[in-house]
Amino acid sequence: MEKFVINGRRALNGDVYISGSKNAAVAVIPATILVDGECRIENVPDIGDVKILVDVLISMGAEVRFEDRNTLVINTRNINSHIVTYEMVKYLRASYYLIGALLGKFKQASVPFPGGCDFGHRPIDQHIKGFEALGAQVDIEHGIITAKARELKGCSIYLDIVSVGATINLMLAAVKAEGTTVIENAAKEPHVVDVANFLNAMGANIRGAGTDVIKIKGVDRLKGGATHTIIPDQIEAGTFMIASAAAGGCVTVKNIIPKHMESLTAKLTEMGIRVDEVEDSLRVWGNDKILKANIKTLPYPGFPTDLHPQMAALLCKAEGTSTITEGVWDSRFQYVDEIKRMGAIMKVEGRMAVIEGAVNLTGAPAKATDLRAGAALVIAGLIAKGTTQVHNVYYIDRGYEDMEIKFRQLGADIKRVRV
Repeated sequence: MEKFVINGRRALNGDVYISGSKNAAVAVIPATILVDGECRIENVPDIGDVKILVDVLISMGAEVRFEDRNTLVINTRNINSHIVTYEMVKYLRASYYLIGALLGKFKQASVPFPGGCDFGHRPIDQHIKGFEALGAQVDIEHGIITAKARELKGCSIYLDIVSVGATINLMLAAVKAEGTTVIENAAKEPHVVDVANFLNAMGANIRGAGTDVIKIKGVDRLKGGATHTIIPDQIEAGTFMIASAAAGGCVTVKNIIPKHMESLTAKLTEMGIRVDEVEDSLRVWGNDKILKANIKTLPYPGFPTDLHPQMAALLCKAEGTSTITEGVWDSRFQYVDEIKRMGAIMKVEGRMAVIEGAVNLTGAPAKATDLRAGAALVIAGLIAKGTTQVHNVYYIDRGYEDMEIKFRQLGADIKRVRV
């Protein structure tokens, strides 16, 4: 077990380089199951979730090697099993993408319910609805999701709610189905587009990714031999932007796609924080006077739910009372009790966090309850007086590459300590 020890109230200055997108990588890697041949994937983040998925593929018969820390070469031609065990994926939320990929390859899949972060009920009913529409029979017994189909046939699928997971999973299942599949009310997140681009590079025929209607014309096979580069991590970029705004100083967040950050940039600007766009970078200037704000998380291009806890930490410095309404997950508020240990004044009313600003946080022991909550506690520690200890950093390692190293390079006093 490890923890972060942070001595706060040090301004951040300099450049930070953003890694590849966690949310894209954990979908692209399972998608390689559908490919006959070798795939080369660049800009893969060196994070816990990627390591788990690599181990899963190897255990199923895939050949996987790292050309370097952030480049994977995967050949899934010899995968001969459609069964994934609980032990393989108990810590991985994105395990559900293995269902769509295995169903597309073998017309059957047996995968345990997803693990990963626990911040409320996150159903996969839209995934199941789509698999059944494509012709699969789906059964759930003893925590195992089993999907079988004599054949998969293209159809029209309307998602009752906008779901990134369901959108990607149905693309995976439909890419080799007979005929044309139309997914309506599809998610538009950047990593949905990235997965579609990867599949198209391998020979798929997917149109409309990034809009709310995606059309997939089934193909007989996906061929290997192509190289795909994972997009920059929108959420890691946002985390460093928020940390810069909170801690003060001037940080340039590099190797990003500024358009993906527009909802956050607009909100920071509204709060009186200067953000300058410079080519593939955003420069954030800290400000002692931060204005209160009301935020509601929404599917892309709305404000990302994965930046909700981090913004709560920033709003502790804002003048007046702010609110964050969670519009994606039923509950994402386990971070509240932990950040209150540091002196934050917050309360939860239904799906809304009410935050009293202009509070001087003080260092305290706290534990990450999920990936993004851990990032929020790090930001809180950076602005708190005294020493903060953030426990359960394995959550943070699931989705952030070298977080403490990157912050230390910006001037933060943060170190990783074995407990």
